[in-house]
Amino acid sequence: MPRRFPVRRVLCVLPLLLVAVVAVRHRSVLAEGFGQLATARWPWLLAAAGATCLTWVAAACTRQGAVVERLPRRRLLATQFAAGAANHLLPTGLGASAVNLRFMTVCGLPLARSSAALALYLLAESVGRVALLGALLLAFPGALRLGTLLPEGAAGPLLVVAGAVPAVAAGVLALVPRLRAAVASFLRTALGEARSVHGRPARALALWGGALAFPALQASALVLVGRSLGLPVPAAHMAVAYLAATVAVALVPTPGGIGSVEAALVVALVAAGGPPAVATAVVLAFRLLTVWLPLLPGALTLAALVRMRVI
Repeated sequence: MPRRFPVRRVLCVLPLLLVAVVAVRHRSVLAEGFGQLATARWPWLLAAAGATCLTWVAAACTRQGAVVERLPRRRLLATQFAAGAANHLLPTGLGASAVNLRFMTVCGLPLARSSAALALYLLAESVGRVALLGALLLAFPGALRLGTLLPEGAAGPLLVVAGAVPAVAAGVLALVPRLRAAVASFLRTALGEARSVHGRPARALALWGGALAFPALQASALVLVGRSLGLPVPAAHMAVAYLAATVAVALVPTPGGIGSVEAALVVALVAAGGPPAVATAVVLAFRLLTVWLPLLPGALTLAALVRMRVI
């Protein structure tokens, strides 16, 4: 009798192998980042680490707020930590989405409702990030010189692409009836889930409170790292720079934004008035603290959750 292929064992080892590959590919960035951390003031760095840990709590609150059923709290929080590692190993948020989708289905939610809850989470997180950026720009209109962030003549092509994408999507839906029916069914499920969630004040508060707290805590971590390295930029301006950079690279298909986020953050901090050398040091230290250091324990947690059949 042929032996079954050990899929679960492979899935347990795969995150660790991916971490090793990513670390080797970015070893120069890691080395320079550790060098920057060695010169930083540690009280600010510890505060930044605390803010980073709270982002997983905020993500767990938002995930819970997207479904009516109560999810197991400890497993939900562990899943968000593991999802953070998966998110930096696969492109465009696919890792975190896959981990959380699997977690909700294991918890007993039907696939259609789990997908609707995932879509509601992504919508809330995007709205929260853009709303926070808009509020800060209104409060501090001079925080960012937007003209330095876009190459000359780039605004026109960006507007064309922004208009073409929904037009093409509408055309495809009009030409493919089966796809149109599937999308309509999903939207009905998603709207029903959203109504159910917002019918419970505690769930709505968790959803939108977590969606606002998550980017606020991320921006706070960057501000604290900036203070640790003496970046001469006001805290609100650093927060605006972070939010603007992450919004700008949201559609760039790189694992966890690795590479694209660093470049956009440096440009945004320089646009906010920071010296290029110090801005680069801050970004390297920030990404090391928030991405690279949690990556290995996150991958180990992911492997353990797979082995325990939590996901």
